Amino acid sequence: MALRKQISLDARWWCFFAPLLLRSDHCHRTLASSSSGNLQRLGQKEKLWREFFSDPSQWWDNRSEKVNAKYPDFKHKMTQKALWLDDRQIPPWVEAELAVMAPGTIQLTIFSWNRRLARYVKLGQYEKAMELFHQMQQEGISPNKFTFVPVLNACAKLQLLEEGRLVHQQIIQSRCEFDVFVGSSLVDMYTKCGSMEEAQRVFHSMPSRDVVSWTAMILGHVKCGEGQKALELFQQMQQEGVEPNSVTFLGVLNACATVVALDEGRHVHELIIQSNLESDLFVANSLINMYTKCESMDDAWRVFKKMQTRDVISWTAMILGHVKCGDGKKALEVFQQMRQEGVDPDPITFVGVLNACASIAALEEGRGIEELIIQCGCESRVFVSCSLVDLYIKCGSMEDAWRVFNKMPIRNVVSWTAMILGHVKCGQGQEALKLFQQMQQEGVEPNAVTFVGVLNACASVVALEEGRCVERQIIQSGCESNVFVCNSLIDMYGKCGSMGDAWRVFKKMPTHNVVSWTAMILGLVKCGEWQEALELFRQMQQEGVEPDPITFVGVLNACASVRKLQEGRHIEEQIVKYGHDSSVVVGSSLVDMYTRCGSMVDAWRVFHKMSTHDVVSWTAMILGHVKCDQPQKALELFEQMQQEGVKPNPVTFVGVLNACTSVVALEEGRRVHEQVIQSSCESNVFVVSSLIDMYAKCGSMEDAWRVFNKMHSHNLVSWTAMLRGLAMHGHGKEALVHFERMCQEGVDLDDITFVCLLSACSHAGLVDEGLCFFDSMGLVYNVSATLEHYACMVDLLGRAGHLREAEDFINIMCCEPSASVWKTLLNACRIHGYVEMGERIAKQVLKLDLANAAGYVPLPNIHAAAANGN
Repeated sequence: MALRKQISLDARWWCFFAPLLLRSDHCHRTLASSSSGNLQRLGQKEKLWREFFSDPSQWWDNRSEKVNAKYPDFKHKMTQKALWLDDRQIPPWVEAELAVMAPGTIQLTIFSWNRRLARYVKLGQYEKAMELFHQMQQEGISPNKFTFVPVLNACAKLQLLEEGRLVHQQIIQSRCEFDVFVGSSLVDMYTKCGSMEEAQRVFHSMPSRDVVSWTAMILGHVKCGEGQKALELFQQMQQEGVEPNSVTFLGVLNACATVVALDEGRHVHELIIQSNLESDLFVANSLINMYTKCESMDDAWRVFKKMQTRDVISWTAMILGHVKCGDGKKALEVFQQMRQEGVDPDPITFVGVLNACASIAALEEGRGIEELIIQCGCESRVFVSCSLVDLYIKCGSMEDAWRVFNKMPIRNVVSWTAMILGHVKCGQGQEALKLFQQMQQEGVEPNAVTFVGVLNACASVVALEEGRCVERQIIQSGCESNVFVCNSLIDMYGKCGSMGDAWRVFKKMPTHNVVSWTAMILGLVKCGEWQEALELFRQMQQEGVEPDPITFVGVLNACASVRKLQEGRHIEEQIVKYGHDSSVVVGSSLVDMYTRCGSMVDAWRVFHKMSTHDVVSWTAMILGHVKCDQPQKALELFEQMQQEGVKPNPVTFVGVLNACTSVVALEEGRRVHEQVIQSSCESNVFVVSSLIDMYAKCGSMEDAWRVFNKMHSHNLVSWTAMLRGLAMHGHGKEALVHFERMCQEGVDLDDITFVCLLSACSHAGLVDEGLCFFDSMGLVYNVSATLEHYACMVDLLGRAGHLREAEDFINIMCCEPSASVWKTLLNACRIHGYVEMGERIAKQVLKLDLANAAGYVPLPNIHAAAANGN
C-alpha cells in the first residue's frame, strides 16, 4: 500500500516535471545548435573580412555616401557580398586593419561618385565637381547616365564648351545619348555655352523630347537674343502635345519681353491661368516684367495686385516699368510704398530708383537715395555707383558725380564712360577727352559706348586729329563694325567739316540705318553742301529707309539754305505721310524753312497747325518777320511768346535785338537787355554782339562800350560788332585804335572785320590808311578780297573825290563788278558834280540792272551839283 502511494506520488511528480524536463532538454539542444550556428556565422564573417583584406580593390567603398544603416559599408564588385562596420559580430581585429590600410585602396561605388558629383553641383561647387569627374576617370571608373547629368550641368555653369564636347563624346561611347535626361542636359549645356547649332543638332537627334529639352532650347534662344525663334519653338512644342511647366513659361515670357510681343504675352498669360501657375511667384514676376517691357503698365498692375505675396523682384519690376515708360515720379511713389510694406530694396531696385530720379532731374531725392544705399551697404556695388554717377550727371551736379566716382573702390569701363558722357553733356568736351586718356592709362579698355562718348567729345570741340586717333583705336579694338560707333564717326567727321572721312566710313559700313543716312545729311548741310544733302535724301528713300524726324530737320535745313520752296513743300507732304507732322521739332523746322524761303503764309499755316509751340518755333517766326522787314510784328510775337510762358533762348534774343535795331527802338532794346541778364544769356557771344550792334545802330555808343567792356572774354564776333559801330558813327580814329587792339590780342581776322575797317576809313576820309589796309589784307592777314571789299574801296575813293582812281579800281577788280559797285561810284559823281563820268556810269548801271531804272535818278542831281559848282 505504501509502495503504491509512493509510486502514485512519483507519478504525479513525473507528470508535473516531465514536460519541464523535456522542454529543458529541447532548449539545451536548441542552445547548443544556436551556439554552433553563431560560431559558424562568426567563422563566415571572419572569413569574409579576411577575403576583404586579402584584396580590397575588389570591393566598393560606400562609407562616404551611406545615408541609411541598411546600406552596407563595403560591397564586392562581382559577388555583391556585403560587410557592415556596425555589425556586432565584426571580428575585433578588423578596426586595426582598416586603420593601417592605405588611402584609395578600396574604390568608391559608381553610386557614391554620382552622389558626390550631384552634391557639389547642388552646392554650386562646379569646379570641385569637374575635379571629381577627372579623378573618377583617372581611377578607371566608367561613368553612367547619372554621372553625365551633373557633369554637363557643371560645364554649363562654368561655360566649358570644349570640356562639354569631350563629355558628349564619352556619352556617345557609353551609348547614353538617347537617354532623355542626358539629351536634355546636353541641350542645356550647349545653349548656355552659346552654341545653338550644336544644341539644335542634339535636340533634333533625340528620339523623344520632354518638357525639359524643349524648355532648354527655348531658354537658349532667349539667351542668344532670338526671342521670335523661342516663341516659334514654344508653339511647336504645344503642337507636339508637350505641356509647359513653370520654367517654360519663364522663358517664353522673357521671349515676349525681348521682342515686345504684347499680344503673344497675353496669350501666354491665359495658358498660365489654365495651368494654375498664376500664383507661382516666379511666374508672376515674369509676367510683370513682360508687361512692363511691353509698356503695358495697366496689365502689369493687374498681375501685381492679384499676387498673394510680393518679393523685392515684384516691386523692382514695377519700378523699372514706370522708369521705362518715362514716369519717374510714379516709380518713386512705388518705391515709397514698397518701403512702407517692409520690403528691403536690393541693388537692382536702387538702380531703377536712381534712373527714376535722373529722368525727372530729382537731385535732392537722389541724394536721399544715396544715403539709403549707404545704410543698406550697397555703395560698394559697381553698377549702383555707376547709376549714382549717371544720376548726378543728368541732374547737372558734376561735383557730386566726381565725389561718387572718386570713392569707388573699383572703376570699370561703365563708370569711366558715365563720367565721359557727363562731361560731353555739360559741354566740356576737352575734359571728356582728358578723362578718356586717364582711363586708358589706368588700363581700362574702352567699349563701344565709350567710343561713342569720346567721338561726341571730339565733335563738340571740333578735334579732328583726336577723332582720327580714336578711329584707329576703334579698329584695333574690333568695334569698327558696330553701327552706333560708325554713326558717331560719321557725325564727328561731319561736325569737324571732313566730309571725305565721313564718306569713307559711310561706304565701308555693311548696312546703313536711318541714323547713318541722317548723320551724312546733317554733315553735308553743316558743310554747306545743301544740294548734295537733298540728293542723298532721295537716295536714302530709294533704298527703302524710312526717314525719322531728325532726318526731316536736316533736309528742311538744306531746302531753306538753297531757298527751294517747292521742294520744301514736297517734303512737308512726306512728313504728313510718315506721321511726323505732330512732332514739335519737325514743325519748328518747317516754320524755319518757310520763313527763310520768304513764304510767311506757309509759315503761319504750319505754326497755327502745331498743337504746342516751343521756343524754336516761336524764334523761327520772329526771325522770319525780321528777315521780311517786319520788325514790329517780330516784337509783337516776342511779347505774345512770353505771355504763353515760353522762355526765350539766345537765338530768340538775337532775332529780337535785330528787330529793335531795324526800328531803332532803343528803349525796347534796353528792356530786352534786362531780360538777357535775367536769362543768364549775357555771356553768350552772339547775344552780346547783337546787343553791341543794336546799341551802336540806335546811336548809343556809350551803351555799346559798356556791354563790350563787361565781357569776360572777347572773340572775333564781339570785336567786329564794336568795330562796325565805330565805323557807322564815323569814329574812324577810334576804329583804327580798336583794330590795333584786336591785332595785339591775337584775334584771327576775317573778311567781315576788313569790311568794317574799310567802311570806318571811308566815313572818316582816311584814304591812305584804307589803301594800306586793303593791300595788307592778302599779304599780311591772308584774307581774300571780295566784291564787298572792292565796293568799300570805291566808296572810300569816291567820297574823297578820287573818282578817276575809283573807276580805275573797278576796272582792275579780280571779279566782275556788280551794279551796286557802279551805283556807289555814280553817287560819288553826284556829290562831286562829275557830269560826263556820271552819264557814262549811269549807262553801265542800267546795262547791269535793267529791271531797276533807279540808276538814272541821280542824273538830274549830278547836273544840279555841277551847276552849283560852276
